[in-house]
Amino acid sequence: MLKKIRLLIIASILGLLALSLVQGYLINNTYKLKKDVFISDTRKSISRIDDLSPSLDSVNDIWQNHFLNLVADYYVKKISKEQILEKLNRKTDSINVYYIQKYQKEIATKNIGYKLKFQKKVKTIILLDSLGVKNDTIFESKTKPSFLLLGENFTEEEGHRVSNSLWMTDHKFQRNINGEETSIKFDLQFETQDRMNIDGWENIVLSRMTSLLALSIFIFLFVFGLLYYSIKNLITQKKIADIKTDFVNNITHELKTPLATLTLATKMLQKEEIKTQPIIIESTINTIERQNIRLQKLIDQVLNNSLGYQEIKLNKEVVNTNDYLNMIVDDFQLSLDSKSIKFNKNISVNNEILIDKFYFTTAVLNILENAVKYGKEDLEIHISATTKENFTISIKDNGIGIPKKQQQFLFDKFYRVGNKEVHNVKGLGLGLYYTHQIIKAHKGDVFVESEENIGTTFTIQIPLK
Repeated sequence: MLKKIRLLIIASILGLLALSLVQGYLINNTYKLKKDVFISDTRKSISRIDDLSPSLDSVNDIWQNHFLNLVADYYVKKISKEQILEKLNRKTDSINVYYIQKYQKEIATKNIGYKLKFQKKVKTIILLDSLGVKNDTIFESKTKPSFLLLGENFTEEEGHRVSNSLWMTDHKFQRNINGEETSIKFDLQFETQDRMNIDGWENIVLSRMTSLLALSIFIFLFVFGLLYYSIKNLITQKKIADIKTDFVNNITHELKTPLATLTLATKMLQKEEIKTQPIIIESTINTIERQNIRLQKLIDQVLNNSLGYQEIKLNKEVVNTNDYLNMIVDDFQLSLDSKSIKFNKNISVNNEILIDKFYFTTAVLNILENAVKYGKEDLEIHISATTKENFTISIKDNGIGIPKKQQQFLFDKFYRVGNKEVHNVKGLGLGLYYTHQIIKAHKGDVFVESEENIGTTFTIQIPLK
């Protein structure tokens, strides 16, 4: 059964991991889809701003006209390629602040609802011959990094492409060549790329997935909770079944001896030679009576010690702590057959408490009997009591101790520590349960601290009044 439970737990964990992976995969795909839709919608919103805005169009005319004149100067070998780019940069830098202001105003009219930056980068600048074939490359981003023409500065990794623009034009210019005014004509291919940077776009996409994420987390937690609850219930049911089995074995063991004695006594009374011996008959009848009383006590123990604290009706009376505890310990010592058990008492408290003497005495005796039952050679039992905020009794022994993993079940009904290993210890697993119920009925609590092969300490605490 335990092996099956372990396999079930492993299978449940693997199933939960598989569910998590599937959910993670679907959420990741949804995130990518939402991101693509978000970027695409933003791209559509701003893709034509540069073309449709008169103010931006006039700014573009300024740098374009200046650039065409620079190309004309290069065509007649007045400046170099590097000077074209340098002077173009200077010109665009001088108008860039105005360009950004106008662009942000245009974006504001779109009611986008989030902060957005824009830039225009140069990709290629090529002079063509009359047939449109590449003749001279002024700039190409494949061999050099693309440079910022207009807009705000951010890295390529921080942005998203909006569009690629190809400006092709042919122009005629008058230039003085060797002292003569000469008409020149050239064809130009100017390629740019518009890019945008959306501040916190990841958070925006995630916020649009809030419902999906919340539902996914809820489903995951629900399935996890369901599995946890099912496995916990299964383990609890197994524990209850084991406890019931142990109880049946224990009660069977307890009943076996008196029943066997009763059987023998009955057979003896049936013998003809015994019927003529009154002394043996009387002795046998006494044996039957004792075993009958023993059986009755076992039944009463099961019935009475199974009571919950709500069913225990207390008849409280005022007792003196010092006299009461000393009386319990002294009487218990007298009842022991072994004289090798050493008792150390520290019960100097002298207060009055309100308790049910019968029930409370039963609780204390159960712990003392437990210490003796699971004791070892040279057993020492230390009993101490204090009265501060509560009335506290501490019973400590140097017995075999209780394993850590079993301490949480110590006060459960029918539970016996080490009942599978310690076969010579009799009991039904009701004593500590009954003790706990009695202390709870007194509105107190009982605690245990233990370490294997070192000993155990039980602490009882109840209110003073």
